[in-house]
Amino acid sequence: MTLPASAYARIALDNIDREYPNKLDHVMNSAVDVRSPRDLHPVFFGSYDWHSAVHMHWLLVRLLHRQPDLPEAAEITALLDRQFTSAHVATEIAYLHQPSRTTFERTYGWAWLLKLQAELIDIARTQPRAVAWRDALQPLADAFADRYLQFLPLAQFPIRAGTHANSAFGLLLALDYADTAGQAALRDRIIRSARDWYGNDQDYPAGYEPGGDDFLSGGLVEAALMQRVLDADELVGWWQRFHPTAEALQCWLKPVAVSDRSDPKMAHLDGLNLSRAWCWTLLRPHLPVSLQAPVALAIERHLAASLPHAAGGDYVGTHWLASFAALALS
Repeated sequence: MTLPASAYARIALDNIDREYPNKLDHVMNSAVDVRSPRDLHPVFFGSYDWHSAVHMHWLLVRLLHRQPDLPEAAEITALLDRQFTSAHVATEIAYLHQPSRTTFERTYGWAWLLKLQAELIDIARTQPRAVAWRDALQPLADAFADRYLQFLPLAQFPIRAGTHANSAFGLLLALDYADTAGQAALRDRIIRSARDWYGNDQDYPAGYEPGGDDFLSGGLVEAALMQRVLDADELVGWWQRFHPTAEALQCWLKPVAVSDRSDPKMAHLDGLNLSRAWCWTLLRPHLPVSLQAPVALAIERHLAASLPHAAGGDYVGTHWLASFAALALS
């Protein structure tokens, strides 16, 4: 069921240097801004869109961290040396400070950038070559951490959609960075927002999931976040209030079929299967005994349904799915 790490490395290496096709999240303030993706984003220009380029970089760092003797290690190292330079990162930061770009990649891209930096911090502890990558990218991580700290106090409501703007997914990845980097202010703000937004949820309507282009379960990713921000006793009480009815819960336990993997939106559903497996894996140690066996089976079935498609098929899926496979398998 699990492809060799080299297969995922090969996908990421190919995607990161592939500039086109490209879907820009780009506000043009004048004709000067009519520029190529590589000019606008010298680090994250490939892999179809900015955020996918970020999480494909994360995938390479993660693979190198866990398997430093990977056959592709030298190629990965050379690519990261080329990508993570102070000059390239300075251009990415300058882009953020242009007018009308406050909401650029909010919050999905923000969260993945912080997740990438958390991985760089980790790998730099054991692989000296990664220290330069970590230090080069840190100013961009600082910029997005600052954006979170400015945005969260103003955000009165979470976004619960199963797509990029989902608030719980963003907080979950940003919390990984806050913990790894020792960013206490960011960590406290994330916990406060999570409690404010989700602490009183009850009888979650899982039967309404999924939407036709979801790659996240709004309810499961929320639960995965809350198991990080609540203590053990709080989590038991929260889950008792929150969990769906037995009938609705079945919607989370059965993988979703994908009818057309060449359609960019329908292909999201493979990501839904993989992200459900990831969330269930995070939640399983904290669930009641009665759910242990059904959840273990659900994880197995979701992986079987979509892992084979993370490394093969149409580019609308392969430009991003391998990173979700890595989450699901971690």
